[in-house]
Amino acid sequence: MNARAELGAYLRSRRARIKPEETRLGAGYGERRRVPGLRREELAQLAGVSVDYYVRFEQGRSQKVSDTVIDAVADALLLTGPERAHLHNLARAVGRRTSAGPAVQTPSAGQLRLLDAMSDVPAYLVGRRADLLAWNRLYAGLLGPSLTTVAPEHRNTAWLAFLDEDVRARYVNWDAKARNVVAYLRRDHGRHPGDPAFAGLMAELTGRSPEFRALWAEQEVADRITGDYLMRHPEVGELTLTFESFRSAADPDISLIAYTAEPGSPSEAALRALAALSSAA
Repeated sequence: MNARAELGAYLRSRRARIKPEETRLGAGYGERRRVPGLRREELAQLAGVSVDYYVRFEQGRSQKVSDTVIDAVADALLLTGPERAHLHNLARAVGRRTSAGPAVQTPSAGQLRLLDAMSDVPAYLVGRRADLLAWNRLYAGLLGPSLTTVAPEHRNTAWLAFLDEDVRARYVNWDAKARNVVAYLRRDHGRHPGDPAFAGLMAELTGRSPEFRALWAEQEVADRITGDYLMRHPEVGELTLTFESFRSAADPDISLIAYTAEPGSPSEAALRALAALSSAA
C-alpha cells in the first residue's frame, strides 16, 4: 500500500471509531446515522479547517500539511501519543522519497554484554520490523527451541507469535500478545515506510495468518513499553511476567526488553527453576 493509501485508510479507521457524542459536537449529532463514526465535515469542523482541505488531506492530495493542522486533526480524533506520532509519520511520507535504512541492524558490544549480564531475567534486543537481534540464555529457555531452529529471517517476534505453534502455545493470553505485536509493527511501519524487508514480512504474515490479517486491518498503533503476559512453560509451569522496554539512545530502533516476576510469587520461583534448567542446558 502506498503512502497516500496508508494515510487515507488510517484516518478513515480513526474517524469510524469516534462517536460524535464523545466530542464537543454534542449528543444530537449521534442520531439517525447509517454508518458509525465522524463524518468528514464533522471532523473538519472539530479540527478548525475547511471540509475541502480535510478531504484533500485524507486523500493524500495535500503534500505540505502543517504540523499545526495535523495536531488539530489528531486532537479531534482523540489520538494517543503513539497514534499522533504515527499520523505525523504518514503525513510526512506522502509525496516524498523514503529511505529504507540499513538492511541489517547490529547491536553494539555494550548492548550484548548488558544482555549477557542479565542472568536472572529473560531479556532480548529487538529492532526494526520486530526482528530479534539477540537474546540471553534465560529468554531462550522461556521461548523454547524455536529461536535457534527457525531460519534466521524468521527470528522475528511477529513471525514467531503468529506462525510458530510452539511459541504461540507458550502465551496463555496469546490474544494480548498478538495485538501488542501488530500495533507495534504498524508504528514501526509508519516510521520506515520505505523498508522493503517489511513488505516481505507483511506478505508472509497476511498470506498465512487470518488472525494477523484481521488485526492489521484494525489500524491500531501502540508502543511496546510495559505490560504483563501469562506464559506457560512445559517444565516449570505458568509464569506471570511483566515486561519493560528500554530504547537505545544511540539507535531508537533498537530496544532492550526484559521480563520480571513479582518478588516472592510462584512466578518468581518458576523463573528461578527455569534459570537453573537453562544453566544446566
